[in-house]
Amino acid sequence: MFDYPNKLNIIFDKLYTFGIKPIIVGGYVRDYILHLDSKDIDIELYGLDSLEVLENILTEFGNVNSVGKSFGVCKLHFDDLELDFSLPREDSKISAGHKGFSVVTDKNLDFKTAASRRDFTINAMGYDVKEKKLLDPFNGLQDIDKKILRAVDINKFAEDPLRVLRAIQFSSRFNFKLDEKLLSLLKRLIETNILTQLPKERIFQELQKMFLKSSTPSIGLHLLKKLKLLEYFSFCESYKQVDYFAQHKVSDNNINTLIFLALVYTKEHLSSLQQLTNKQKLHTNLILFLDEKEHFDIDDDSNYALYSLASRVDIESFLLYMDAYYAGSKKDTIAKLKKKAKALHILHKKLPALLQGKDLIDFGLSPSKEFSHILLAGYEAQMRGVFSTIEEAREWLQTYNSLSFIGNN
Repeated sequence: MFDYPNKLNIIFDKLYTFGIKPIIVGGYVRDYILHLDSKDIDIELYGLDSLEVLENILTEFGNVNSVGKSFGVCKLHFDDLELDFSLPREDSKISAGHKGFSVVTDKNLDFKTAASRRDFTINAMGYDVKEKKLLDPFNGLQDIDKKILRAVDINKFAEDPLRVLRAIQFSSRFNFKLDEKLLSLLKRLIETNILTQLPKERIFQELQKMFLKSSTPSIGLHLLKKLKLLEYFSFCESYKQVDYFAQHKVSDNNINTLIFLALVYTKEHLSSLQQLTNKQKLHTNLILFLDEKEHFDIDDDSNYALYSLASRVDIESFLLYMDAYYAGSKKDTIAKLKKKAKALHILHKKLPALLQGKDLIDFGLSPSKEFSHILLAGYEAQMRGVFSTIEEAREWLQTYNSLSFIGNN
């Protein structure tokens, strides 16, 4: 028995009136069989003359985005679903790289021929909505039962270099063993440096999926090692830590990505990450986390230690990282730190500075390059508990005024 959101029937019924046959394909079918939730649904349309005709049909259901028009794809956001409508097509390799294909759509193509362009058998299944029938020309259901990742066409697999990383990613996500023919092919392709044909950001996206969508990302790391790619990415073998964090992820995937990368990279190897992504904020936060890890005393729960930590990183995110780094063995200690940081109101922000530049001016000081030194000293004193009110801060400033570089103003 196969099921899909019933709200789609209003669209399917409209398509039937134009003689168009919808078949749900790809990831949604695979995920349904694997009992995984998915809001992304790909629908292949047979008997459709063109995307222009489809756009006119779909306009009553929402804004249609034909960004993938050159590949015979248009998108529709329908309620809480992301729908991709496509024409059946055949791909022909014409140049190197992930996008080096000539695409020919054909409304009369049979499903098996259209599905033969897919990478893996588990992605080459479909569900005929009208006939209420599972279409499985390459025995993907059998491979799911056996937990094997197998290429639809081993001879065409190498035409798309991205499939090397997708094989690793899917193996890790679903805990599927690679078919022997596929494993041998991957080894040969990697020896030819096929990944150099891919844009760096595309490589990074596949790695993100490996970490973010796997319940046991160590499977992917083990496979990268087996295929001699671990050194290519300069990953550390943090198997226990990444698997632990996979069970403790948060809703923000930017934070999840940061923590996964902090677990598998060292500062000495960050240059390899810079070759994969230009996300400067990610690089900056990663360096901060790795630096902080080296100096942070997890057993120091003093106010000053936490105030100081909050001035450099987001404490809640950093403690998530620390929890994963210790693979849960310091859970009670970390929970205590988090509770105290929350009580101090610095879980997501640093301690607000009591002394400001205007206070120095009110005190009679003229603006100068020394202002920053005075304010830093004041903030340090505040974090150490020397003062906790603005009145006490001004008293501290009166004492600090005796220092020579203030007296010279």
